[in-house]
Amino acid sequence: MKLGALTGGEESAVVTGFAIDHRKVAPGTIFGAFEGARVNGEDFIPAAVEAGAVAVVARPGAVVKGALHIADTNPREKFARLAAQFFAPFPETAIAVTGTNGKTSTVEMTRQLWRMSGHHAASIGTLGVTTSDETVTTGLTTPDVVTFLANVAGLAREGVTHVAFEASSHGLSQYRTEGLPVRAAAFTNLSRDHLDYHGDMAAYFCAKLRLFADVLDVDGTAVVWADDPHAPRVEELARMRGNKLITVGEHGETLKLVGREPTLLGQGLTIEAEGRKHKVMLPLIGAYQAANALTAAGLVIATGGDVSATLANLARLQPVRGRLERAVITRAGAPVYVDYAHTPDALDAAIAALKPHTSGRLILVFGAGGDRDAGKREPMGHAAAAGADVAIVTDDNPRTEDPAAIRAEVLKGAPGATEIGERRAAIAAAIAMAGAEDIVLIAGKGHEQGQIVGDSVLPFDDVSVARECAA
Repeated sequence: MKLGALTGGEESAVVTGFAIDHRKVAPGTIFGAFEGARVNGEDFIPAAVEAGAVAVVARPGAVVKGALHIADTNPREKFARLAAQFFAPFPETAIAVTGTNGKTSTVEMTRQLWRMSGHHAASIGTLGVTTSDETVTTGLTTPDVVTFLANVAGLAREGVTHVAFEASSHGLSQYRTEGLPVRAAAFTNLSRDHLDYHGDMAAYFCAKLRLFADVLDVDGTAVVWADDPHAPRVEELARMRGNKLITVGEHGETLKLVGREPTLLGQGLTIEAEGRKHKVMLPLIGAYQAANALTAAGLVIATGGDVSATLANLARLQPVRGRLERAVITRAGAPVYVDYAHTPDALDAAIAALKPHTSGRLILVFGAGGDRDAGKREPMGHAAAAGADVAIVTDDNPRTEDPAAIRAEVLKGAPGATEIGERRAAIAAAIAMAGAEDIVLIAGKGHEQGQIVGDSVLPFDDVSVARECAA
């Protein structure tokens, strides 16, 4: 592709790719130079040009010599839209999910429901790029825009027609999902998280709302979990833009949840839609799993799915890795669940999901991550103290912080909890004390395959460790 075809100019240079890391620049690359939280990409413009960049997307005040300066007051957005032109075409149907909790489960359930309807579908998010036959780990909820667009275009070349992706607040604020046509967008919920990056809840919510204000197609559909206190704001924005609106939940109008009965291995749902009641046996436990499943159903319906068939297919959904995943049943007969819950709200939800399924104690192992929003640590302790019968505070991903200091902040909210710093030892202790009537919940890391200590990632999988301790 000629550079002029992207810029609307007369430039004849051939564009070979896009990069935001100067070390990945090759001859013909368009380089994105952005001011970041830790580094300023403009400092690397000379190195990018020397490596062969034919153009640099940067703010108007940046100094660019030896390559075309594509100046824009919002260079991240400009870069994303140029890159989208380069990488297109994409799958014909794309949907995005935002919210504090539930993004991963919702996009994966959407993929499963599409597949049941006969579509070649994929999902992109925390678990990686998932199709019906492979998983490719990306390492971030929303990867950088070049990786994201290249992955989505690659899926289209493989015949994928439907793709569901997570839109994180970081990704939305950094324009990592711009340029891709989005037919439907979902809002799951909002609670405290990532305030180390956004500063306050208002800024955090505004970042989420960008999905509906700027990214969703003007004739697309907003799918909203209506039972969240922040849902009315999302619904109002959709109406202002003229988007179609699907609301789900007890307060929903499109898919109204009128009954939910917990069972041993799942829950019975009664859903009112199109003037009639549909009864579904969802093979997943917990109220929030019902919320994720109904939101996924709303997205499938928004993209052409039949209402009755989609709701019936909820009975065939498979568990999502690290989301209330049953890792093992101990020799004493206690089931051990692993969940990604790492916010106070998510911890509340995971505990509430398991409580109806135990006649004994709920034994919780949890911690909080380092170099992240420290203000949520004590509230996580409060959630544990309020919901769990036994709470063990351990290390999560301490990163560069002192693990003992993190645990101390968590313990302020749960002064009666047991402190066992080493995560494997904490899991072993929980499993050893669990009786036949008890349930063990290991929260915080979910699907993660490593523990970040300092600048190192040490191999650690909660599910594998739980199985080893139970054996």
